[in-house]
Amino acid sequence: MHKKFLSLLFVGIFIFALLIGGCSPKYEKTSNSKSKNIMITDLLERKITLNKRIDKVVAIGPGALRLYCYINGSKKLVGVEQTEKGSTVGKPYMMVNPNIAKLTTIGQGGPNNSPDAEKILSVKPDVIFDTYASDKSSADELQSKTNIPVVVLSYGKQSTFDPDMYTSLKIIGKVTGNESRAQKVIDYMKNCKDDLDKRTKDIPESKKPSIYVGALGMKGTHGIESTQGNYSLLKAVNGKNVVDETGKTGTVMIDKEKLLKWDPDKIFIDEGGFQMVQEDCKKNPDYYNNLSAVKNGEVYSQMPYNFYTTNIETAMADAYYLGKVIYPEKFKNIDPIKKADEIYKFLLGKGVYSQMANNFGGFRKIILK
Repeated sequence: MHKKFLSLLFVGIFIFALLIGGCSPKYEKTSNSKSKNIMITDLLERKITLNKRIDKVVAIGPGALRLYCYINGSKKLVGVEQTEKGSTVGKPYMMVNPNIAKLTTIGQGGPNNSPDAEKILSVKPDVIFDTYASDKSSADELQSKTNIPVVVLSYGKQSTFDPDMYTSLKIIGKVTGNESRAQKVIDYMKNCKDDLDKRTKDIPESKKPSIYVGALGMKGTHGIESTQGNYSLLKAVNGKNVVDETGKTGTVMIDKEKLLKWDPDKIFIDEGGFQMVQEDCKKNPDYYNNLSAVKNGEVYSQMPYNFYTTNIETAMADAYYLGKVIYPEKFKNIDPIKKADEIYKFLLGKGVYSQMANNFGGFRKIILK
């Protein structure tokens, strides 16, 4: 009788254990499913609910793919715009990730085109990162057409070192489960900005040479007359930009005679428009020879960084070169070429300065003739 009781007791305990064990997975599954949903507030202040497991991604619009590559490289990408499949010249993120060009085409791309909902749907992404949308309605429309969450990103007003750009990187990290990498990228960029500022912020205005940056690209290449007011890279090194006298911010097309009047101490030429400047110099040598910077051998290069919006890593490298040329004493321990490759490697995984130099000329003193 005692043995029978013990047998029944063991059977009961075993059955109870099975019941408990059978309940546990159901509880855990329910708990996990609840934790999968995360809330994102994008750059248009749209609130989007996402499933935490994001395995397939597309990034559309000017610069969206580049921002994505800073955080994840080519991982999880399932489609790419046709415009990204062209030449990699001037686009370090594509130089480092050439496999992206082999992905399925999800639309034409380009600053004057709209998203192709049908082609995006063909690759079945879990999320769409988008820089096309300038208002909530256009982002909501694409989301409605595809039934796929659309997360709007932005480079902000100045792109390089812009708070909106930092926020966009943080969002990409959160959505793709790579928040640690996103924070490292943001911290690196901010540290570079702080370093540039600390080296130059205490220089008296009276000891700063006057600077002009010409041939800047904006929706195409331009000659010497294309410049910027409140130019972000000169601001980063506290440079004296002669164009700031105009009170304008962003792209400015000056009258060439104005440059003669300003007669800056040093001139930087964006290599994207360098050929146009050279051709103009051949036609109008007297004009250029009347500039003090040309006469004194104070004309320098700047690598072009505007290709489907800003290549932030190249712009950062340019800022260090500007600093080195303008204030050599403050940048004694900086080799601009090594610094450029450090920036490329940190943000993209590989130093590509030599490729950029082969394509454009790299950091150098320019002789206009």
